[in-house]
Amino acid sequence: MTTPQGSEDQQRFVALFEDAYDQVLRFVRRRLEDGAEDVTAEAFLVAWRRLDDLPADHGDARAWVFGIARGIMANSRRGSSRRDALAVRLVDSGSARGIVDDEDDAAVLRIDLATAWNSLAAAEQEVLALAVLDGLTSAQAAEVLGISAVAFRLRLSRARRRLRASMEARPAPSPPRRDSLPVAARRPATQEPAS
Repeated sequence: MTTPQGSEDQQRFVALFEDAYDQVLRFVRRRLEDGAEDVTAEAFLVAWRRLDDLPADHGDARAWVFGIARGIMANSRRGSSRRDALAVRLVDSGSARGIVDDEDDAAVLRIDLATAWNSLAAAEQEVLALAVLDGLTSAQAAEVLGISAVAFRLRLSRARRRLRASMEARPAPSPPRRDSLPVAARRPATQEPAS
């Protein structure tokens, strides 16, 4: 284990930490219910110890820390019996606003999206989250997952297709029950007398 000694190494680490800490923390929180701060801190500790391996490109360096955090979570899961630690959560459903005008329609869209999201396999949620929620490029996300960029793009395409199909397959809203309508709407329409 080597620890960087030079001030240039320290500056690189500080710049990475200041820029990526919040993003890595969000990345981990979507995957863990508890202990996200601990995993994030451990990821940066590993990055500090392995600073010589830090990619020169800033985006690649951020992805590298995401990969470290993912590895820490995987190690933690092997020692734990909790299956729900892998659940990726939608953290900001407010993105549905602006797509629809009515707040009721926005709420329905968010519910439909959450239902479609939950119908996806964990691996499909993972590739979508890396691309959309974490904003990683295909190459960066592929590095996080330990696969090629081509394999990542293929998985992402399949996951998008499944999410879209699930959204399109949602049942049409059912009409309101007659007993839930206002009293005036329950009355039968009166017919005009024939002349």
